[in-house]
Amino acid sequence: MRDCPDNQHIRDALVKTYNRINDTKYENILVSVSGGSDSDVMMDMVERVSNRDPGCIHYVWFNTGLEYQATKEHLKYLEEKYSIEIDRQPPVKNIVSCCHHFGQPFLSKMVSENMSRLQDHGFQWEDEPLDVLMKKYPNCKTALRWWTSDYTSEGFSSSSFSIDRNRFLKSFILKNPPWFKINFKCCWYAKKLPSHHCEKRYKREALLKMTGVRSSEGGIRAAAYKTCFKEGDGLDTFMPILWFTNEDKEVYDKHYNITHSRCYTEYGLRRTGCCGCPFNLKLAADSAAMEKYEPKLYKAVCNVFKDSYEYTRMYREFVKEEKAKEKAAKIAAKQKECSTKVENLE
Repeated sequence: MRDCPDNQHIRDALVKTYNRINDTKYENILVSVSGGSDSDVMMDMVERVSNRDPGCIHYVWFNTGLEYQATKEHLKYLEEKYSIEIDRQPPVKNIVSCCHHFGQPFLSKMVSENMSRLQDHGFQWEDEPLDVLMKKYPNCKTALRWWTSDYTSEGFSSSSFSIDRNRFLKSFILKNPPWFKINFKCCWYAKKLPSHHCEKRYKREALLKMTGVRSSEGGIRAAAYKTCFKEGDGLDTFMPILWFTNEDKEVYDKHYNITHSRCYTEYGLRRTGCCGCPFNLKLAADSAAMEKYEPKLYKAVCNVFKDSYEYTRMYREFVKEEKAKEKAAKIAAKQKECSTKVENLE
């Protein structure tokens, strides 16, 4: 392939992309655009190797209702650069509405899902064994297992799906029960459901859906994929840069002169998806940048996620205090052990 950098991951990805999108069995190709840096690389690859009629390739951006102005500007830049049109797909229900009607996301998808289930069953945040709680809440087995970390009946002594994955979370909730509804349906209504609608709209005999997921980015979504291509019933999924490392991306950007959104080049963000999402581990830094560069958006997300932000702050403080107690207890135990040894020597 001409003008290709001396990088095996990039070469392989370009060849695979060429083969997939130029396969005429696909009447339509749906490319999910986010405005983020991974998406930029994927789009450039598509435009670089495609021999298809431009009418076969459909670029779609899913507007969650809380988006950086810099992202919207970048979409216009991409349209001009590649002479394409990006379909701006509205949410079925935007994030603001979802948080108002269903609840706010807290800490992670797993935590939010299980806490939401418990709240839906009127759970009183009780510290009781699983068998006792099952009698009180008989239709909430999965969430109760998460809450009690009791997976012994399934043949496991512990589980990665346990509440204990988040240190001191159960102790924190027992001491500070949530005063607001917890839920993460915003992800479903603002992104996943609109995506399903698009798939139905463009699907004929066979549809190829492309996303810019990278395994090295981590997260539940990336961890779920073991291969960059997945066949479906008339709907195949292709992730051309799934195995790209950060170094691979840097090589690609430099070689092909890729320009990313101001979210990266000016704001200093590492990721651009779901503005202000409480799941973001870099939320404090991203919020500071948002407050500086897009104050109106910052004010909006602080209002939408107000309770979740406060609850997360309380949890983080609780973890710090508990870790400090643990450290002090270990030091005290060590000192006592040393004193005992000295006394025995005397």
